[in-house]
Amino acid sequence: MAENTSEHPLDHIHFPADLRRLPQDQLERVCADLRQYIIDVLSENPGHLGASLGTVELTVALHYVFNTPYDRIVWDVGHQAYGHKILTGRKEVFHTLRKFGGISGFPNPAESEYDAFIAGHASNSISAAMGISVASALRKETDRHVVAVIGDGAMTGGLAFEGLNNASSNPNNLLIILNDNNMAIDQNVGGLSQYLVDITTSQAYNKMRYDVYRGLKKFNLINNDRRENILRFNNSLKALITQQHNLFEGFSIRYFGPVDGHDVNYLVKVLNDIKDMQGPKLLHIKTKKGKGFKPAEESATEWHAPGKFNKETGQRIIVRKLDEPQLYQDVFGHTLVELAEKDERVIGVTPAMPTGCSMTYMMKAFPERSFDVGIAEGHAVTFSAGLAKEGMLPFCNVYSSFMQRAYDMMIHDVALQKLHMVICLDRAGLVGEDGATHHGVFDLAYLRPIPGLVIASPLNEWDLRNLMYTGYAVADGPFVIRYPRGKGEKRDWHNEMQVLPIGKGRKLSGGDDVAVLSIGSIGNEVMKAVGIAREKGVSVAHYDMIYLKPIDEEMLHEVGQRFRRIVTVENGVVKGGLGSAVLEFMADHGYTPQVRRIGVPDRFIGHGSIPELNRVCGMDAESIAESLCRWNDGDRI
Repeated sequence: MAENTSEHPLDHIHFPADLRRLPQDQLERVCADLRQYIIDVLSENPGHLGASLGTVELTVALHYVFNTPYDRIVWDVGHQAYGHKILTGRKEVFHTLRKFGGISGFPNPAESEYDAFIAGHASNSISAAMGISVASALRKETDRHVVAVIGDGAMTGGLAFEGLNNASSNPNNLLIILNDNNMAIDQNVGGLSQYLVDITTSQAYNKMRYDVYRGLKKFNLINNDRRENILRFNNSLKALITQQHNLFEGFSIRYFGPVDGHDVNYLVKVLNDIKDMQGPKLLHIKTKKGKGFKPAEESATEWHAPGKFNKETGQRIIVRKLDEPQLYQDVFGHTLVELAEKDERVIGVTPAMPTGCSMTYMMKAFPERSFDVGIAEGHAVTFSAGLAKEGMLPFCNVYSSFMQRAYDMMIHDVALQKLHMVICLDRAGLVGEDGATHHGVFDLAYLRPIPGLVIASPLNEWDLRNLMYTGYAVADGPFVIRYPRGKGEKRDWHNEMQVLPIGKGRKLSGGDDVAVLSIGSIGNEVMKAVGIAREKGVSVAHYDMIYLKPIDEEMLHEVGQRFRRIVTVENGVVKGGLGSAVLEFMADHGYTPQVRRIGVPDRFIGHGSIPELNRVCGMDAESIAESLCRWNDGDRI
């Protein structure tokens, strides 16, 4: 039975069951409260603001209509699911979002039974929800509803279309909600369109429609194949009448929309009307990113994840020190422009991350040679391979964790053909607050077995520039550079670029007790650790390998001959990366040192600041130094 609450009904909502007890006329007030709560918390605790503000009404309507958690809501990506977290038992801890020991920035079934499926990478919701829907049918749970919520940006991912195609050809009752807040799939919502939605979602219309279908089937005038053709015809007819063509016309899925995604009461009506319809359905809603907070509405990209901000004035709080080191991605962006100025063959490619990876500098300077291909990592790699095949020199920039989606393309389309292209893996290693779904810790291990790849990682910004130049000027095949998120080490980052000989490392400091081999920017923590260990009487030699593949065998022979104790340090998983490569080399060449590996352990690491996560993994300077000193005293690391 519906209950009345105070002026702020959100105060009384701890779980969706509380929401469902409210009279429907209070839902607009719930939406206002929820939107303000998100703004209040995120102004002081940074997170993904714009997308979640845009889905407030949808979130409230979904939990009002559906019996969650029994009914399953599968969110795509998770940037749009902050309101969902607040309504599902996490309001009191929402301020811990993305903090070490706090709640995740993405839906995760390990955190809540209301999170039906993990949602860190885009485009997986339809496939996952399809599986849940089929499983429910097989288990005779015919009263369970399954909903996939996917954004228009995620619809560019190939996996989304694979799921959509499968949903159109296999028996299921899946409801797909397309949250369209940017891509112009249809014209604006109009009166005729809304009239058609009212008609086609009404229970009377659909009862009549089903009775006609059942009668035709009884007289063998229609079968399932013909039914799919009729669905496609109906979708096309609606498009013809409204002069609104959309890419779902060709699927055998009932299409409804577009409807106003910020009218919570109308969303409740439509969801109630279509939720029990048999067969797959797609509801297309139009929303606005940042809805209800003017600065976020006016600049969706800037307010996607704005950091701290003043919720009254809309001013972002950006703390920058004078002459501080540049972000690695900015060094990449500026350097790419320099190389493009030298050579017309240089091309920039990114899958939907031009701002994050700073491809924006290239887009401004050379728009005709810059390509944002959307959320489509596999396509980005193979598109770049096609460019390289015809003599261009693409710099393909993909976040490390997202490159996992393009692994087959790296092998089949790039390495097998020995194509000269530079693959830049941004956000390599532990990335911080985005957590386990985004840590780029597997790349060294999964790329090392691929024949023909050169794999390198810079110690600092100078090395990043030098490696980009080396990949451009010297390499004759695929050249991979992985570098971390965040600031570098040098205020004067703009060096004169030079070639770093492929397969050659360098000795950073000498010592006699222990040799430490590191790769990438984690070497800066090692340098600090070496200094701490020396103060405690331990003599440590430090080698920066630079290249994982081909690895510097001359240097490894020196280390194998001189040292009985070797430590490897990498900002990646310890299984399969630098440490494994060193162990293999030592075994292959008859050296028998004790080798200890420091890196990301064999488990998924959660979210928190990078210094906090480095400590968890024993990769901060103090932990490394403690390990070196303890081992030197005869204990195991």
